[in-house]
Amino acid sequence: MSATTDKYAFGMIGLGVMGRSLLLNMADHGFAVAGHDKDAGKVSSLNEEAGDRKAKGFGDVKEFILSLTTPRAIMMLVPAGKIVDAVIEELTPLLDKGDILIDGGNSHFTDTNRRVEELEAIGLHFFGMGVSGGEEGARKGPSMMPGGDKQAYNVMKPIFEAIAAKVDGVPCVTYIGPGASGHFVKMVHNGIEYGIMQLLAETYEIMKKGLKLDNDAIGKIFAEWNEGRLQSFLLDITKDIFKFKAPGTDHLLLDDIKDEARAKGTGKWTSQSAMDLQAPIPTVDTAVSMRDMSKYKALRTQAAAIYSTADHQAIEGNAEELIAALEQAFYFTMIISYAQGMHMLSNASTEYKYEFKLDEIAKIWRGGCIIRSKFLENIYGAYGKDQSLAHLLLDGDVAALVEGTLPGIRKVVASAVNAGIAMPAYAASLGYFDAFRSERMPSNLTQAQRDYFGAHTYELIGKEGTFHTQWVPKS
Repeated sequence: MSATTDKYAFGMIGLGVMGRSLLLNMADHGFAVAGHDKDAGKVSSLNEEAGDRKAKGFGDVKEFILSLTTPRAIMMLVPAGKIVDAVIEELTPLLDKGDILIDGGNSHFTDTNRRVEELEAIGLHFFGMGVSGGEEGARKGPSMMPGGDKQAYNVMKPIFEAIAAKVDGVPCVTYIGPGASGHFVKMVHNGIEYGIMQLLAETYEIMKKGLKLDNDAIGKIFAEWNEGRLQSFLLDITKDIFKFKAPGTDHLLLDDIKDEARAKGTGKWTSQSAMDLQAPIPTVDTAVSMRDMSKYKALRTQAAAIYSTADHQAIEGNAEELIAALEQAFYFTMIISYAQGMHMLSNASTEYKYEFKLDEIAKIWRGGCIIRSKFLENIYGAYGKDQSLAHLLLDGDVAALVEGTLPGIRKVVASAVNAGIAMPAYAASLGYFDAFRSERMPSNLTQAQRDYFGAHTYELIGKEGTFHTQWVPKS
C-alpha cells in the first residue's frame, strides 16, 4: 500500500483517555501524530483538544493508515486480550513489510510472545511496551517499559524519550530486553502496585479501628508522611482522597464508596507467574486475595452478624508513639513489596533470558509511574553499585533501613492481632522477612512428611544423593 498523504509520523489506535493523552503529549513535543478509533466521539475529542497542534483523529482505519509516513509506526492502546488480536487482524492487511506495531496496553506477556512470532513471520516489527502513569502521566510524562524488537525501538526512541517523565533530566524510558520483557516488567510493576495499595488500605484500617482516629487526623498523617521518606505517588493521592468532599456534602466521598475493590487481572498474573518462577511474593499474593475477599460483601455481612466484632478494641498506648511505630511499619512493608518484585524480575531474567538491568528498571520507575517513590532512589543505588545483587535485602544500605523499622512492624502487627484487626499484607510482609533471614527453615519436616506419605525422597545435610525411608515397619 502506498501512502497518499505523508503527514503524520506516528499513529495511535485507541483514543480513550490514555491514547488521546499520549498523542497530545507527542504533539506538544513537535511530533505530527494521527489517531484512530471506531468511536466517533473519541475521534472528535482528539480533534477538539488538538487545537493548533499537528494531531488529527480518523474514524476510517484505511484513511488513518494512508495518513502515516512510511515505514509506519503505530501504537495500540486497547484492552488486553482478544481485542488486541482483533485489531492486529484488521491492521495487518493494510500494512507493509517493515512497518512497526507497538502494543502499549497491559497485555499478558505470554500473548506478547505469540504476537512477536506471528508478526515477525510476515515481516512486521512488533514490540510490547508497558506504559504507567495513568491519565496525568500519559499527558505530562509517563514511565515506559519497551521490550522486544530493538531495531524498532531505536526508531521510536526519540519520540519516547521526548514524551517520557524526566528525573534529573533523565527520561523514564529504556530498552528493557528481548521478547515480551517490557510487558513482563509492567506486570511486575502492577503487582508491586497492588501490594502497596493494600498496605495503604491496612494502614487506614488500623488508624481508623485501632487508633480510633477520624478522617481529618488520618489525612494529616498521610500528608505528613508524604513529606518524608515515605514520599510516593500512591501516598500523595491518598492524602488528596482524605480531603475530597463531593459538592454539596459535608463528609468525605471516601465514606460513601463501597468496600468492594475491582481488578483488571495484572495482579493475579503477577502471582501466577511468580509461582511458575518459584519467586515468593506473599505481599502481592495477599493483596490479590484481599481484593477478591472484598467482593464477597454479602458473605462478610452474614459473618459479621455471627462473629462479634466487639474485639475491634482501641490499641492502648501513647498515640504519638503508636503513629511513629506505624510509620516504621509501613516503610518496612513498602521495602518488602519492592524487594519481592525485584527478586521476581531477577528470576525471570534468568529463566526467560531477558537480560534485565535492574538498576535501569528502578531508574525509569522513579518518575511518571504509579509506584514511583523516594525509596526507588535506594533501589537504583543498590543495583547500580552491584548489578549481580541477588536480592535487594542483601544490600547493606537497605539492610540498615530494614533493621531500623523492625521494632515498628513487630509492634504494629502484634497490636493489630490483639485488637482483632485484619492486616494480612503487613503480616505477610513480616513473615516473608523472618523466613528470608532464617538460615534453617522447618522445611526439613515438610520433606520428611512428603517422603512418609509419597516416597518423594529427601536430601541429607553434608551427604550427596537423595534418600527414602520406610518410616513405619510394614505390617
